[in-house]
Amino acid sequence: MHDSLADLRQELLALLCRDAYRAGEFILSSGQKSHYYINCKPVTLSARGAYLVGRLFLAQLAPEAVAVAGLTLGADPLVVAVSVLSNVQGQDRAALIVRKEAKGHGTMSFIEGPPLPQGAVVTVLEDVITTGGSALKAVLRLQEAGYVVNEVLAIVDRQAGGEAAFAAQGIPLRSLFRISDLEAYLNAV
Repeated sequence: MHDSLADLRQELLALLCRDAYRAGEFILSSGQKSHYYINCKPVTLSARGAYLVGRLFLAQLAPEAVAVAGLTLGADPLVVAVSVLSNVQGQDRAALIVRKEAKGHGTMSFIEGPPLPQGAVVTVLEDVITTGGSALKAVLRLQEAGYVVNEVLAIVDRQAGGEAAFAAQGIPLRSLFRISDLEAYLNAV
């Protein structure tokens, strides 16, 4: 755990370019057409990828954030990685998973995870931001549950309007990488 954050970031960039980035013609969840697709799950569901993402996100979390949350399924490995590594570092940040639809039985809840007090500060995590629609759903559900969302952290910002969508809601967006970082790396190798 003594690698520098810069080294970890560079290693994650290489993994994303090798295992997550695909060139071609794709329709995104936003409905937009794209000449590339980024599927972070092969990276975030690998042991090393989860570790890298967890370390890098944890280093960026504001001290007041008591939990990390995200919309299932893309954010599930992110919130778990950050929560587990926070415990290793003595920080104990809870992981919350936000469902797309309310559970149809039992508690009928949208949010899974340990109970937190009203007003608890939560950071939303996302793998890839395009328009911000998925992460905004998580933000809304968390706010409806009485939590304060302080910011959104993403692995990759596709630079396609997501930052403006969050700014309109008064929520900062920060990302580990922008699509231009991946493109520069791919063009250099």
